[in-house]
Amino acid sequence: MVSPHMVMYDQEFDQISTICERLYREASSKVVFLVDKNGQLIASAGETDNIDTTSLASLTAGNIAATGGLAKLIGEKEFSILFHEGERDNLHISIIAGRVILVVIFDNRSSLGLVRLRVKKTTVELTQIFESLMRKIEDPAAGSPFAEITDEDIDNLFSD
Repeated sequence: MVSPHMVMYDQEFDQISTICERLYREASSKVVFLVDKNGQLIASAGETDNIDTTSLASLTAGNIAATGGLAKLIGEKEFSILFHEGERDNLHISIIAGRVILVVIFDNRSSLGLVRLRVKKTTVELTQIFESLMRKIEDPAAGSPFAEITDEDIDNLFSD
């Protein structure tokens, strides 16, 4: 089954942004990003001024796709958590609800253990939000702003 396109509503976006801000603070991280698997930035928190967020989002999605290929080669579905350790900064990357990517960039002010602990809690919260969003999209009567628009309305909009 092809999954429907994600539509973000203000209420869910505000919840997601709040969760990212909290994770940023509680994990003592530098930056938190939430990216969809197509490489589009959904939300961010932290020290984003000196980061090319578009490139980071795109490269993160590519990284997930590449490691997904590696996983399949060894008989795994996917690797849900990735960790990259650098000289100064580290990346903790995890897949949320099978459709979005949570990226936490941290340095020596934090630890991998703290980040993993905070990400685990955040994963549960974000999964609930994205599952709720998918239910809204799959059931137009469940609150979609597009539910009352018919094909006739669209035809009338574009006819003279």
